[in-house]
Amino acid sequence: MRMDTAQLISSAAQAIKKSRAILVTAGAGMGVDSGLPDFRGPEGLWKAYPPLRERNLTLPEMSTPRWFIDDPNFAWGFFGHRLQLYKRTDPHHGFSILKKWCDSKLRKGFVFTSNVDGHFQKAGFSEDSVYECHGSINFLQCVDSDRNDTIWQAADDFQLEVREEDLHAEPPLPSGPPDVEDKMLARPNILMFGDWGFVDTRASIQEDNLQMWLSSVTEDDNIVVIEIGAGNYVPTVRHTSESISRSKKGTLIRINPREPEAPPKSSISLPLKGLEALEQIDAHL
Repeated sequence: MRMDTAQLISSAAQAIKKSRAILVTAGAGMGVDSGLPDFRGPEGLWKAYPPLRERNLTLPEMSTPRWFIDDPNFAWGFFGHRLQLYKRTDPHHGFSILKKWCDSKLRKGFVFTSNVDGHFQKAGFSEDSVYECHGSINFLQCVDSDRNDTIWQAADDFQLEVREEDLHAEPPLPSGPPDVEDKMLARPNILMFGDWGFVDTRASIQEDNLQMWLSSVTEDDNIVVIEIGAGNYVPTVRHTSESISRSKKGTLIRINPREPEAPPKSSISLPLKGLEALEQIDAHL
């Protein structure tokens, strides 16, 4: 017999209550309640960036490092606009709810996300408790990473003028590293499609932090994996959620309004948006 949404919310709250460790896993849907586009399919991308529709470019075609070589002004038009959007957008209340839950647990919590917006850190999660598997737009590296593999943080007041009619950035384009005299063209420290130049130093440290945290979590800790807004298009987050919850014999809470289906054993599927589900669960705690 299938449970209704109220019963599912209650079950999710009970699982969180008895847990001593929380792993938050998040995809693009996590940021929708903050007002960020999720680029779900070409239409979602083209609605946010009409010039890409005119060129019939999809997200995988736009998110490749070759644009920083072939047309760096166009590349920075797209990524620079996104960086400035993410910097001026505040994370929604659901981030604070998750942090409160994590802070209350014996083993605390950890975040695994494919999002590059840095909003978990912006919401107060510590840098050493977040693994951004695709990197972060808030950090930069050289396009020619063979010559210099430094990673540096984008300025808090980062500004780049972007022509909306054709999505081209006006010079000067970002360059670095900041502490060298002979600066080179920069790009975001994001793992793109077909990306052999991504500098993974920061991501590797984050991955090690996640593995160390997981090694401290036992089956007795009743880990809860709370997954928000992770779809099947790029299933990295969903696969990670299922793998960890299964290996630790924990509970998976999958929050997704369009693709809530989850493995039948030890999982709770909530066909809701992220903020809506988190607030309803929190009301039961």
